[in-house]
Amino acid sequence: MPFDNSPFAPVSEFARAIAGLFSVTLIIGGAIFLLVLLLVIYVSIRYRYRGEGGYPPQVMGRRNLEIAWTVAPGLLLVGLFIFTLRVMVVSDPSHASSQTPDLKIIAHQWWWEVRYPPSGAVTANEIHIPAGKRMLTEIESADVIHDFWVPQLGRKIDATPGHPTTIWLVADDPGTYLGRCAEYCGVQHANMQIRVIAESQDAFDQWIQQQVAVPATPDSGQAAEGAALFQQLPCSNCHAILGTDAGATIGPDLTHVGLRETLAAGVLENSPGNLAQWIGDPQAYKPGAHMPNLHLTGDQINQLVAYLEALK
Repeated sequence: MPFDNSPFAPVSEFARAIAGLFSVTLIIGGAIFLLVLLLVIYVSIRYRYRGEGGYPPQVMGRRNLEIAWTVAPGLLLVGLFIFTLRVMVVSDPSHASSQTPDLKIIAHQWWWEVRYPPSGAVTANEIHIPAGKRMLTEIESADVIHDFWVPQLGRKIDATPGHPTTIWLVADDPGTYLGRCAEYCGVQHANMQIRVIAESQDAFDQWIQQQVAVPATPDSGQAAEGAALFQQLPCSNCHAILGTDAGATIGPDLTHVGLRETLAAGVLENSPGNLAQWIGDPQAYKPGAHMPNLHLTGDQINQLVAYLEALK
């Protein structure tokens, strides 16, 4: 499956338009730089001081040349302006104001809340979409200004508290596409990663069904002990899990955390060992994160890991 985050490998019509504008601007800028460099070299050699030969003739003005180097850049800028307007239309098409978003993404310090209004599914950091289908996506922030950007899929857009905006999110091909917050938002800005997972419509529908289903409550073993411990500890004051009394939205929804590929917005791969280390000391892996170190015992950590890994 494709796994990249380069704006030079676009997988949507929106990103291709932006990449095309960037490439054209880069080529024009490079050509101008090369032209100026060659002219400087030519003039430095052709018109250098030659000792007894004296200085070369001094030209005080050449009207036609001056008009040319004034008009040509002006026409070039007009052309780029028109091209940019066309790209703006293609990369950010309008939509009906009454249209309900397919996705709602809420930025937090330092993770992404992902909601699917049509189904009620809620997840975090990993955004599933059906390949080839445009998803109207509402972007907002719960705290400070963030910026949502997945380079292969389209434009950047600010996530501003109290001012939701919308973009279209689409991937032509199945794959995993990486992004991140592109607006400095605090000490863990660099560790606020995004994964957009594009899959077939059937796989997406199956994933949605998994997300809205209430996970089975373990009735024995460490997982059952972890379920009880989760409710006793402050965990339930920050996180939500369907089918339990935990319904907070301060931290990521953990209903199906066992199905996710990463932890802590991409800082760690999701494995029992990494989950244990994250629960044991979050600040060691994401200093400044709002999840505290609860100073749990080894047995308590193992019980919580057994419970959370079973949430699939």
